[in-house]
Amino acid sequence: MRNIGILSVAFAGAFVAPAAWAQSAGPSASQIIQALKPTSHLSATTRGIVPLQPGSTTPSAKLHGTASSPAAMRVSGARSAAPSINLNIDFALGSAQLTPQAITELDRLGHALTDSTLASYKFKLVGHTDTTGGPATNMALSDARAKAVDQYLQSKFNIAPTRLAATGVGEQDLLVPTGPNTPERANRRVQVINLGK
Repeated sequence: MRNIGILSVAFAGAFVAPAAWAQSAGPSASQIIQALKPTSHLSATTRGIVPLQPGSTTPSAKLHGTASSPAAMRVSGARSAAPSINLNIDFALGSAQLTPQAITELDRLGHALTDSTLASYKFKLVGHTDTTGGPATNMALSDARAKAVDQYLQSKFNIAPTRLAATGVGEQDLLVPTGPNTPERANRRVQVINLGK
């Protein structure tokens, strides 16, 4: 795994181009809150329909988070899932050691998860890798990295262990499909999923 900069963020079913946060490394705490906040505007039986906020001409911020322009969003035809966000977190090369950039990103996540809007919800932290390296190594590395994120959030933000569940899936469920041994920074991510109360 390479040590990379935080360049892209994907919101549940939408991809936000790197230019969306050209001024910062990743989404703000308020953008994370919007992406993870449950919405009553969605129907589990509706496919491919993106509700509009009253008076809005762009897809719901509650579904896709905040982007700089509607063109930066891509709507998925899949059913609406639990609110989630993918964060590109920097780790030391081949390890689960957090870098200073990772700590900055996780501080934003910690502030979001302890905000009154999300404080009563539980979250799953899912570690992902790209296809560089072997599948078994990537599985172990993604699990260790998800657990490092979990431990950091618990210790720095006093988030109860019962609110977080960490697991790794290695190179399964790639955000950007690639062949074997293909470095792809968008696939090296930690997905945060709102599991409900």
